Amino acid sequence: MLTIRSPFGVALVALLSLLTGEVAAAPQNRGGRKGSGAKLTLQQQAAQIPQGVSQATDGSTILDTNATVNNLNLRFRISAPADQFTTASGIEGATQAPGAAGAMGINVLLHGDGGTSFFDFPNQAVQGGLMGVAVLAPSESLLWGVTSGGPTGLDRPDGVAHMQALNDLVQTVIPQMVAFNSSNVLGFKFFTGVSGGSLTLSGFFVPAHMTNFAGTGVMLMCGALPPQVDFVDANKVVSTTKIHYQSSQNDQPELQQSIPQSISAFQQVAQTAGLDATQIGALQTADNSPVGGHCEFDGKDFVSGVQLISDNFANIMQGGNGAVTGIPTDTVLKSVVGETLVFASA
Repeated sequence: MLTIRSPFGVALVALLSLLTGEVAAAPQNRGGRKGSGAKLTLQQQAAQIPQGVSQATDGSTILDTNATVNNLNLRFRISAPADQFTTASGIEGATQAPGAAGAMGINVLLHGDGGTSFFDFPNQAVQGGLMGVAVLAPSESLLWGVTSGGPTGLDRPDGVAHMQALNDLVQTVIPQMVAFNSSNVLGFKFFTGVSGGSLTLSGFFVPAHMTNFAGTGVMLMCGALPPQVDFVDANKVVSTTKIHYQSSQNDQPELQQSIPQSISAFQQVAQTAGLDATQIGALQTADNSPVGGHCEFDGKDFVSGVQLISDNFANIMQGGNGAVTGIPTDTVLKSVVGETLVFASA
């Protein structure tokens, strides 16, 4: 059962003042948001940030709202032109009927542990014909795959429930808020993970639910797991879905192990499906050439690194040449076939 709650008319406070603490466990978001000892959970702190309507970097509209999906409260943000929102969204200037098909696609982002990228919203604005969507984990500590308690490292005990809710949100709730192209054939629905968000996308969402979105793509930044659940329609998914792994030379030790394991596992699924090396290489690519730490793809910082990859999403995921200014390689689109990621601290 789905229940949508949409408060409007409240301006968002400055994004960088949202949280007073960070989760300090692998994989994690950047450090630096230290508070004055407040005992609220990260989820409670995030709830103090008002929902409502604000403006995206390209001047389009951001709606910050929430819905109850499968008894989980999912807060999400949509960045789109005002006229692409539905009349049910409450956005001024909305022209679309709920459930109507639109011309643009969407790129759905799952943040890392602690929630930084939900509020930074690096995929906001219309980029490459894709409207940005970000979803906040229904978790005390803002951990995808962990509903209650603190960090559990790479373990995501609630990954199944969280990814079922994400699937249902994208298929059922978001179309009531904004009109987007529902075609899978032309790649109009993409997913992006950051750190812990990448763990749950690769470990749970892709094998269990990507059959509903086959023909699109998944960007996995600074994190990945092998499939943790049975793979549904594996042949269809791996033969039509673009997967790119983006890491860095000094990523966290646990991820230096799990990312190559994920690459190997998904490559094996593709081989079992009958894809040859050329076909696999076109669909599954990986790079860790940035000289930086966890998610520091620009060699400087977590937030600016994630923003760099987000700004180059189309060039990586939508038919570009994979060249990213600031990353020391001609292209990040390196075939996973016959290649092994080598880390500086390996």
